[in-house]
Amino acid sequence: MTDFAKPDMRPENPRFSSGPCAKRPGWTPEALNDAAVGRSHRAKIGKAKLKEAIDLTREILGVPADYRIGIVPASDTGAVEMALWSLLGERGVDMLAWESFGSGWVTDVIKQLKLKDARKLEAPYGQLPDLSQVNFDNDVVFTWNGTTSGVRVPNADFIPDDRKGLAICDATSAVFAQDVDFAKLDVVTFSWQKVLGGEGGHGILILSPRAVARLETYTPAWPLPKIFRMTKGGKLIEGIFVGETINTPSMLCVEDYLDALKWAKTVGGLKGLMERADANAKVIFDFVDTHDWIENLAEVAETRSNTSVCLKIVDPAVQALDADAQAAFAKGIVSALDKEGVAFDIGAYRDAPSGLRIWAGSTVETADMKALMGWLEWAFETEKAKLSAKAA
Repeated sequence: MTDFAKPDMRPENPRFSSGPCAKRPGWTPEALNDAAVGRSHRAKIGKAKLKEAIDLTREILGVPADYRIGIVPASDTGAVEMALWSLLGERGVDMLAWESFGSGWVTDVIKQLKLKDARKLEAPYGQLPDLSQVNFDNDVVFTWNGTTSGVRVPNADFIPDDRKGLAICDATSAVFAQDVDFAKLDVVTFSWQKVLGGEGGHGILILSPRAVARLETYTPAWPLPKIFRMTKGGKLIEGIFVGETINTPSMLCVEDYLDALKWAKTVGGLKGLMERADANAKVIFDFVDTHDWIENLAEVAETRSNTSVCLKIVDPAVQALDADAQAAFAKGIVSALDKEGVAFDIGAYRDAPSGLRIWAGSTVETADMKALMGWLEWAFETEKAKLSAKAA
């Protein structure tokens, strides 16, 4: 079997996982030295840090002043579930899904909440549903960026300003890297562990005035666990949105998020963060354009994610294999890169088509992404040689 020469350049940081993602450049545990550990999150120092995290989030993302921002438990999943269980049921709902997380929200609404007037608009991996078919007289639930498919909505133009329902958006792998239009959205959720490389376990829930009005005028037919409750006596619990969290947050994680937000300001804020992600994604897209064995899973260029870039292997010899063997080939590439210490955790999501998923978000250095491309070619050629030798 032919041995292929290994590239001379290696990524300095091999962490290309799609969540939790790479820490910001230069991060060390010393960044957490000022954390309010051993202190109550309800003490003055704890509340001040939580409020600072909310204020910096608003500043960097450009969240409208009349939108509420809350830190909630259980990561993006917790934030989405709070919205679904608290807001849905007042009217019909359109559920959009084109990858695993969107499909999970469909399951929650139809099988758990059992909403009978829920409508599914689905598309296979690599595509978007027909957004012109969405009925905004209903509430609408969708992911802005499909983390497990690498397919995103190109913009929010499909959402009308005069919508009657609420636009509820899981934006966890989009915020801080894509131009999320808050004015078109009534609920936005994300977690710290994606574009800014924060730690897992905490979510952000952003509510428009229309979403707040729904909370204060509508009571779901089902009981709400304490961890989901955002109103008391028919009024919004405002404390949630100034740092008085529903449950106890990790002050280490809060400090880490603050560190990431402050770093974001040093690279030009949201504009700088988007430019960094775009530059990283372009490295991958340029590589794909010049190599005929690999393609972007997202079929339409304007829908391709600049954070969770999902790729499929289209080499004819690999395509001739059955599905299990194709998956094994992709896993061989992932394993080879992991063993070399040049790329960790870049396999496709377990429910997605076999292939690769490379995180290109803002905390990744473009020089590292460029170095990875040479290793990606090496790993493919190495696995292809093994396949040829086996067939001989």
